[in-house]
Amino acid sequence: MPDLTVSRLVVVGANHRSSSMALRDALCVDDAMVPIVLARLRDACGLTQAMVLATCDRVEVMAFADDPGAAGATLTQFLGEMAGVETDEVAAQTYVLTGDAAVRHSFAVAASLDSQMIGEPHVLGQVKTAWRLARDAGMAGAEMEAVVQAAFACAKRVRSETHIAEGPVSVASSAVQTAKDLHGDLDRCSGLLIGTGDMAELMAEAFQAGGLKQLVVTGPRTALAVSLARRLDSHAVPFETLPEALHSADVVVAAVGGRTYALTLEQVRDALRKRRQRPMFLVDAGIPGDIEPAVNREENAFLYDLADLENIALAGRATREAEAQAAWAVVDQELAGFLKARAAREAVPAITALRDHLEVLRAEALAAAHGDADKATRLLVNRLLHDPMRALRDLAEHGDEAATQRTEALLRRLFALERGPDDKETKR
Repeated sequence: MPDLTVSRLVVVGANHRSSSMALRDALCVDDAMVPIVLARLRDACGLTQAMVLATCDRVEVMAFADDPGAAGATLTQFLGEMAGVETDEVAAQTYVLTGDAAVRHSFAVAASLDSQMIGEPHVLGQVKTAWRLARDAGMAGAEMEAVVQAAFACAKRVRSETHIAEGPVSVASSAVQTAKDLHGDLDRCSGLLIGTGDMAELMAEAFQAGGLKQLVVTGPRTALAVSLARRLDSHAVPFETLPEALHSADVVVAAVGGRTYALTLEQVRDALRKRRQRPMFLVDAGIPGDIEPAVNREENAFLYDLADLENIALAGRATREAEAQAAWAVVDQELAGFLKARAAREAVPAITALRDHLEVLRAEALAAAHGDADKATRLLVNRLLHDPMRALRDLAEHGDEAATQRTEALLRRLFALERGPDDKETKR
């Protein structure tokens, strides 16, 4: 039977709270690269069970190792080499979790409680993709299977038992509704998506689900724009042609998150002139912002950033916090149940060994008693007590009073023994 203890689990990662965007960009791997990374984890790090999760919010490696502490240091160094960054710098911006804490973290990630936008529905899909890639690479064993499937079950409970998806997740749907309030039905509108990350894709999918049929994708990295356009069944244009694409757009979503504005006031003014002042709905979904804030002063430019959309989507911060608390309660319940089940499974071999040992003693007692039942039971009792009594005497002789007391307490608990009248405690 394989060792399924979660004490061997280690998670090493960088997320939106622990690290800079520059480090996450350096660490980021797409799905096509994940098998290569997993092969390196196997060959260079000696891991046989590992999973790589890479999103706009995080890059994580989850693995099982005989020495999770040492594996954490090895994986930190590995991430540094992968990113071309000094190990000390990576270590300062990453987290290393082991055992129960690593399991809880994995549950929270799958349930989208550890995301930049809490409740994002596509996070679970990203975890499932990471798990599929690990399986395909032969890096998914019984231990990993147990944790990942439990994380999926936890995420399902969070979705079904809380309203967490109706809060932050509706940021995209609130953008769609606000655009409809301005333009009416979106099937007659043209859209422009600037950016290729997860948030850009999330917004685009929401607008397409809301009726937007004409969509153009652009971004600083042409290959990524082409790839995203293919997934969205739209078409891409070079980033250099952004001014030309802008004046045709009724709906604009910018989600680049760069150091400079992807869309300036002058560009929007020029587009509005070409549009004969037909209104434009603009969403700045970049972190940091991608659209110059002064755009909002233009009469026919309606600019909303993520904070504006959250205010529309949420009845208040208290509602989100209340739902998050309820979701975390589910995570902790699932964690407790998972650990209890694991502990019970790990106890089975010891119980089986004890039963086999007692059967041997019973057979020996029956053989020695030659059919005398009274003698057989007395022999069995003496043989059952022989090893425990010797162990207790050894503890007492070595002066280990604390160990003696713990062992005695364990014996009383295991065999439901009543305490004697001279004992300080009585059984309740």
